[in-house]
Amino acid sequence: MGAGAHLLGRVALRRVPQAVAVVWAAFTVTFLAVRVLPGDPVALMLTGSNGFSTPTPEQIAQARADLGFDRPLVVQYLHALADAAHGDFGSSIQTGRSVSSVITEALPSTLRLGATALLIALVLGCAVGLLANLAPAAFLRQVLRSVPAAGISLPSFWVGLMLLQLLSFRWHLFPTLAGGGPRELVLPACTLALPGAALVAQVVGRSLHDSLHRPWADTMRAAGIGPGRLLVGHGLRHAALPTLTVLGLLVGNLIGGAVVVETVFSRPGMGLIVQAAVGAQDLSVVQGVVVVAAVGYAITNLTVDLLYPVLDPRLRGGALVAAAQEGEAG
Repeated sequence: MGAGAHLLGRVALRRVPQAVAVVWAAFTVTFLAVRVLPGDPVALMLTGSNGFSTPTPEQIAQARADLGFDRPLVVQYLHALADAAHGDFGSSIQTGRSVSSVITEALPSTLRLGATALLIALVLGCAVGLLANLAPAAFLRQVLRSVPAAGISLPSFWVGLMLLQLLSFRWHLFPTLAGGGPRELVLPACTLALPGAALVAQVVGRSLHDSLHRPWADTMRAAGIGPGRLLVGHGLRHAALPTLTVLGLLVGNLIGGAVVVETVFSRPGMGLIVQAAVGAQDLSVVQGVVVVAAVGYAITNLTVDLLYPVLDPRLRGGALVAAAQEGEAG
């Protein structure tokens, strides 16, 4: 047991550098995009913060010196990387506040929205995938199997606007303005969850369909176990691994979709921060948000990788053998 845990820990440590590399790549690409693309980023930032006024050359030179843009690009990168490693992304050109405090203030709201949407996506996706294999009529099963494709193709901003039009303006079931209560969270969370639920429904439905044609399923049917008990009691357990596989992709979609959804519903959070920062060319805020999103994505995928051996003992054994062979080779 102790040796197995030790070897499994060594396998886990192999994934950590990959997660760090993802965050580093996101930071580097954002840094280069800000400073290498055509145009003067300092002038763009000053123009964005002052509306349509044109900054003077003196103002641009002073801002460039204050931000360190007058130093060589390599020196700028190394200083920015060292500061980012300590959670310092500079100050917002709009408000003068530190980017870390701006993100920290907005992050809890987005995390609540994302966690709620993730829960809805998992529950709704599993339910649709299950019903697509349990429906009594073949026509109904076919309709349910085509629902995920339609859900993925619907734009999030259109779904949000339709939900607002029907459930807020016409039927007055939910408030139109964003707030901190549970009722204000329903429509944004459902809008954000729809593409993810469709993805989960596709994966779960296909996995359950394959489970019905496995030899162990034939054995259980011969023992008198019905299809409902077969799928719920055993099929869902086999569908857990492929569902876990798409979890990283699902979280990535939620991170990107939160920007659109929070903008549509005027909900305070990272989405509105990104919208305002892009509109004002507040490059420090944009870079900070991108890095934080990359950290969330990397942590999710790292967690998924570590959960594989926990859910499937066969993978655990393979991982331990690979780690042992690597140790012997070293």
